[in-house]
Parts: sequence; C-alpha cells; structure tokens
Amino acid sequence: MRMSNAVRSDSRPAVPGPVRMLDRHHPPGTCMVHVVDDDPSVRKSLDRLLRSVGYQVQTYDSARAFLGRSALGDTPQCLILDVRMPGVSGLELQTSLRNAGSKIPIVFSTGFGDVTSSVRAMKIGAVDFLTKPIDEQELLSAVDRGLSLDVEFRRVDAVMSSLKGRLGRLTPRERQVFALVVTGLLNKQIAGRLGTCERTIKVHRARIMKKMEAGSVAELVRMAVRLGPAVEGSDAAAAVAKEEPSSALMLT
Repeated sequence: MRMSNAVRSDSRPAVPGPVRMLDRHHPPGTCMVHVVDDDPSVRKSLDRLLRSVGYQVQTYDSARAFLGRSALGDTPQCLILDVRMPGVSGLELQTSLRNAGSKIPIVFSTGFGDVTSSVRAMKIGAVDFLTKPIDEQELLSAVDRGLSLDVEFRRVDAVMSSLKGRLGRLTPRERQVFALVVTGLLNKQIAGRLGTCERTIKVHRARIMKKMEAGSVAELVRMAVRLGPAVEGSDAAAAVAKEEPSSALMLT
C-alpha cells in the first residue's frame, strides 16, 4: 500500500541509542528483519532505519516474493508486513505462514487502522499492529519484542527436539513404564498393571531416568508434560491418574 512519510520520528532523534542486546549469543548484527511492502519508498525508509541500529534487513515488494525466498536460517528474525497489498494481502500471508507451521513474529503496518483487521492479526499472534506514519521508537520496540519472541521460540523448539530425541531412546516397554511413573504410581502398582514384577519395574525406571537424563521424578514429570501425547500410553496414564488421585498427588 503506497503512502508517503511512512516512518516518523516526532521530536526524538532519528536514530535512538544503542539497541538492547537480545542475549550475548544474538547481538543486533546477527538478527534479520524482513520487510514486505509494495511501496518502494516505505521499503527504503524501513531498510535505512533498521540498518542504522545494527539489524540485517531483507526487503520484498510482495507477499509472493517473500514466500519465494530461500530458507530463513538459524538467526533471530521477525517480519514487518504491510496489511494491504496487491495480490496476496498481509493478513493472507500471515494465515499462510501459520498454516505452514512458521512461527516468525510479525509486526503489521498499515495506513488504514481498521479494528477488524487489527483484531484478526492479533488473534493469530501478531506482535503489534502499527498505523502509518509509524513512530520510529514504536517500530523499533515492536521489532525488538518480535526478535525476543523468535529467540524464545527457537529455544523451546530446541528443548522439544532434545526431549523427543531422548524419548526415542526408550523401548516400547520403557515408554509404558514412563507414562505410568509420571502419574505417581509406585513401582509395585505399575508392576501389577503391566503384569510383571516390581524388580523389573525398578530396572526399567532406572533406565528411563538415565536415557531421559532426568535428575528426579519431578523433572521426568515436567518432561512428560512438555512431550504430551508423544509419551506412549499417555491416555492410559491419564486414566490411572483419575482412578488414583492420591498417588498422583505424591509428586506435587
């Protein structure tokens, strides 16, 4: 959407003070901000502003151009996206990205701040919805929040990947025992339910703790909560927890 003076600085300096570091592993120079807007003057203004505070920037003149880009890479990233563009709109691109599983944080910009579009964008997870001409400080603050979110998304994804890898080390029987252990059942109770002896359950339990790299049963429970349905027999384990709430409470 074309609009002159897309970015304004009010009475404040055009370039603010040093940008807050996201963390010691991700200084601004390693962060990428993508800008999608059909107006070349907007792309130029945003590119200049973002580079002035140390961000890497990639601009696109349409949603299709952004979708045709190469892989996003492993650095913290966010997207500044115009709402109204020819062809695929910003809201349609947001929906397409979310449906494809992309979690890239999105900061919307628009010259027409209608409530309906704003609510829809925020419901699908937009970081902010800014009206042109955009205040520099508000934009940089929104970008910073978006990059921080991306860092957190990547951290959580890394944790989940690690947990799933550990879970993959377990045998089918160990998964069954794992699912029951985290409900709070004692070894004797688990043995009774699985038709084996208590000593065998103790052996399985020790192997589970080692393979999952858990320092305690409480930590194992937290892992199970994160993994959710990925834990074999989780439905059965949930049923056990309902049947014997007193034993499950032993872990709280």
